[in-house]
Amino acid sequence: MENFELIKQGAEGRIFKGLYLGKPSIIKERFEKKYRHRELDNHLTKERIKAESKAITKCRSIGIRTPSLYLVDFNRRMIFMEYFEASITAKEFICTASNEFIERISEDIGIALAKMHSNNVVHGDLTTSNILLINKHNKMDFNKYEDLEMVLIDFGLAHIESSAEDKGVDLYVLERALLSTHSIAEQIFPNILKSYKNAYKNCKEVIQKFEDVRARGRKRTMVG
Repeated sequence: MENFELIKQGAEGRIFKGLYLGKPSIIKERFEKKYRHRELDNHLTKERIKAESKAITKCRSIGIRTPSLYLVDFNRRMIFMEYFEASITAKEFICTASNEFIERISEDIGIALAKMHSNNVVHGDLTTSNILLINKHNKMDFNKYEDLEMVLIDFGLAHIESSAEDKGVDLYVLERALLSTHSIAEQIFPNILKSYKNAYKNCKEVIQKFEDVRARGRKRTMVG
């Protein structure tokens, strides 16, 4: 693809960065799975791209900032979307942030997740690498929290689902990701959960499912 450079490659696909219609963009391309029947692979890939696009669109419609979608190309297995130049991952931000900023980003993550779940969007891969903070003035300056805006990215495993179990798993995935990445995870996650409960009034069943999943996870850890 002309004017696009490969910036990341994983087991499922590749990500390219460049300009599309004059705008900084990324292309997310999904690989063809040679071990699968071709028609089945095409069908599954199309459904996954549709689910990802639908989740992104749904989040934007309920006021959660995500990348804008520019083009969804099923034939080439590609999604063209907005790229944020002046951005930093929440993972990077938390590593150097003050306690005040960590408290504020924890609260904002909880609110965003509550808004998603109350509208039946399950992210599927919530980590601090999949949350960006962008500078509203398009500057590479992340020292004033009021100048920053949160953006959720990488909806490759996302889906629309009303199940309390799936939402509970979403919370558990985030907790495990924090524990494996941040030494202060035990400070961050309770703040996220508190904010989540305050913003999502009908989350009692979700929290119960989260506790169940967490208990099963701890049991496996002890046995294994």
